[in-house]
Amino acid sequence: MGRQATRISVLFGLNPSLVAIDNYSELEAAGNIIDVLDATDGEEGILLVNSAPRQKKKWPNGTPFGYFTYKKTLVISTIDGYCLSLVKKFGLVDSLSLTDVPTVVDKMIQEGKLDVSLRDTIAKSQFRSFDYMPRLARWIKDGVEIPHEKYDFSQIEDMPKTIWWVDNFGNCKTTLIAEDVDFQPGKEIEMKFGKMKCFTQLRDVPVGEAGLTIGSSGLGNKRFLEIVVQGKSAAEHFNLQAGSEIL
Repeated sequence: MGRQATRISVLFGLNPSLVAIDNYSELEAAGNIIDVLDATDGEEGILLVNSAPRQKKKWPNGTPFGYFTYKKTLVISTIDGYCLSLVKKFGLVDSLSLTDVPTVVDKMIQEGKLDVSLRDTIAKSQFRSFDYMPRLARWIKDGVEIPHEKYDFSQIEDMPKTIWWVDNFGNCKTTLIAEDVDFQPGKEIEMKFGKMKCFTQLRDVPVGEAGLTIGSSGLGNKRFLEIVVQGKSAAEHFNLQAGSEIL
């Protein structure tokens, strides 16, 4: 992350905000994409996302990178797995621009935007999030025409009903929003680990009791539901972690 921050600082003359996720956790990345876009209020900025499952061999050199713009915020991301599944669920965009690393690198060399000596370093890199993605962001922001293919979000995997983040208090952020379960205060929802009563806010949950609340994460009026235990860790109480199925 230190190397990434340094490269971004050099390319853009600014200090980036870094968000750490667990190894290979595109679920955690997916939720953080939504939270960061919520934090930017759609203003000008760049969000670089690198997370993909390692068990799949769908692509010759790992998942490719695609990019799209949400309002004024440029998002460049790996596309495999669930990384962009919450962007799809929230209907933020219909498609993205899919890039092929060697094709883009060769084009940038032809345009005089990249020294030919870096061709193989970038095109064959196993650290493409460092060697390629920040440079791609710089080229896009400079208005350089990037070779790409349209990639429809219908090809992005649907997000499962699961936990995407456990916070420092053990509250579990789910991929569910209110409309997914017809959320109403006082209603009981049948979960995999038992019935869960709905509360509008965490403060409404009685001490020591569990509940399903409308959390702070999300975008606009779509907020993720959270599994909580007032005064305790819901993650420990129900043995939950990112990836745990809940319905």
